[in-house]
Amino acid sequence: MKVDGRHFRTIWVEPDGWSIGAIDQRRLPHEFVIARMTSCDEAADAISSMLVRGAPLIGATAAYGVALAMRSDASDAALARACDALSATRPTAINLKWACDEMRKALSTLPPSARAAAAYVRAREIAEEDIAINQGIGQHGVELIATIAARKKPGERVNVLTHCNAGWLATVDWGTATAPIYTAHDQGVGVHVWVDETRPRNQGASLTAWELAHHGVPHTVIPDNTGGHLMQHGMVDLVIVGTDRVTANGDVCNKIGTYLKALAARDNGVPFYVALPSPTIDFSVNDGLRQIPIEQRSPEEVATMTGRTADGRIETVRIVPEGSPVANYGFDVTPARLVSGLITERGVLQSDREALASAFPERAGD
Repeated sequence: MKVDGRHFRTIWVEPDGWSIGAIDQRRLPHEFVIARMTSCDEAADAISSMLVRGAPLIGATAAYGVALAMRSDASDAALARACDALSATRPTAINLKWACDEMRKALSTLPPSARAAAAYVRAREIAEEDIAINQGIGQHGVELIATIAARKKPGERVNVLTHCNAGWLATVDWGTATAPIYTAHDQGVGVHVWVDETRPRNQGASLTAWELAHHGVPHTVIPDNTGGHLMQHGMVDLVIVGTDRVTANGDVCNKIGTYLKALAARDNGVPFYVALPSPTIDFSVNDGLRQIPIEQRSPEEVATMTGRTADGRIETVRIVPEGSPVANYGFDVTPARLVSGLITERGVLQSDREALASAFPERAGD
């Protein structure tokens, strides 16, 4: 996708051929800053501090983190340490574990002398695979938007509601939930996006709105608790969200607040779709509510807010009284029964075990 007319990915190998560049998403939307990673520790910190975020991008970053580790020490012990350290940074997104497992698989049978070069090759492959997958999601998902557009009166736009950021900033390029939106927009289909602000880190307000604006997609930022009202009044045609993990039976774990959107969509007859790349499917988990670890993040994310003041300064202010306890659950689980369909690179699937296993038999047997 483009920033001020220039194509960017979220992560890449720098011109020196080994260090890793990435967009520092902590600085958006007010500053566009490029960060440089030179070690596995820096890649791990980028993930844990949310310099990079979004399940697919976390996976790609972890893969490059392993490659950085192999440059300095390519022993079996170093490979294990790197994968273990990276896997521990964010417990909920399954792409992280998947990417580390892929790197172990690609490197463990090689002699240490061959591992660094092979690690960069496999990491690049993971990044390229993510882009191709997201393009496939866009091609299948755009049909849902086009079908609704065909029923609209001339000049009416299809209204899509999103939650959190599942755009190109959450992937290597294109995005998951936004891939159908960008594809529709680029094809001339009239589309408008209701962007949930997504407290407490405001990924919708700071990231989704930023990237939609740069691509020229009409959108409106709304408080998280506005979606139900819009659905009640016929102002949402469909909901498309991303996900950090989908279980074998079709339960969806995504940013906290997704479950509430699914409930409102069901009550108002609004289709609720989840866009996901196949590495996000976890066939080892059968019950999302009981088996997926839910990350609990720092209370400060809820207690404080950061923004730009009228005179241009970036300031952080406290909005919760001193001494008030804060709970900060990062994700919730939407049961499969509330999901209208899963938009994947291999088509739009029913959110159930049979459909997932049939579409991805090579992963179902892992």
